[in-house]
Amino acid sequence: MDVPENILDRRRLLRLAALGAAGATLAATASRAAADTPNSVKAIAFDGFVIFDPRPVSGLCETLFPGHGAALGELWSRRQFEYCWLRTLTGRYADFWTVTEESLRYAAAQLKLELTAEKRDGLMQSFLTLQAYPDVRPGLQRLRAAGIRLAFLSNLTEHMLAANLASAGLGDFFEAMLSTDRVQAYKPDPRAYRMGVDDLGLRKEEIVFAAFGGWDAAGAKSFGYRTFWANRRALPVEELGIRPDAIGATVSDLAAFATA
Repeated sequence: MDVPENILDRRRLLRLAALGAAGATLAATASRAAADTPNSVKAIAFDGFVIFDPRPVSGLCETLFPGHGAALGELWSRRQFEYCWLRTLTGRYADFWTVTEESLRYAAAQLKLELTAEKRDGLMQSFLTLQAYPDVRPGLQRLRAAGIRLAFLSNLTEHMLAANLASAGLGDFFEAMLSTDRVQAYKPDPRAYRMGVDDLGLRKEEIVFAAFGGWDAAGAKSFGYRTFWANRRALPVEELGIRPDAIGATVSDLAAFATA
């Protein structure tokens, strides 16, 4: 039986409307996907130890305290961050240089090691002469070539950051050295992470935070940054109910993520 022409016209209109709606849905989905992809990254905020290699500090611990260097280095490092967190929670801020010395004295006392003034000064100065990991320069060059802005967002003091940048020969790469001294609160306090938004003048979604510690990646993600964990020590993800957006071992891996 022939179908009346007016019914055929209505069917054609319905099919065209359906195709148009489907196209609009696909376009909206594609737009959302584009907004969620890393290629909208405008800046990277780095923790200092993504760039600077702290392993020579542990090597010096062993040189000065043979047979005890590993234990001293591990306890010293752990106490640094524990003191940062405790000082922030209790409102008793002291800068990272001070915290580093306090932690060293505590670690040496706990291990019953004689920390002479000469040894103390040598270990402290080692935090001003750190070198960059081998992958850092090519990774930074790729990021800068892509037009991505680079800044530090670190617990280290501005003096420590500047000294280590000079030691590593990387002073021309970074436009800002955002130290927690500015807000007198250590990461993962939201006041520390907010420095990146305020100083760079960007939205959280336009900034990737590059973390050295898994706890720092979780803190930055909780704040609202996209996060890359430079997991140089191949550690498991922290059991905090939140995962970084990407995990790699090097700044080159970070550059691949941010420029994808």
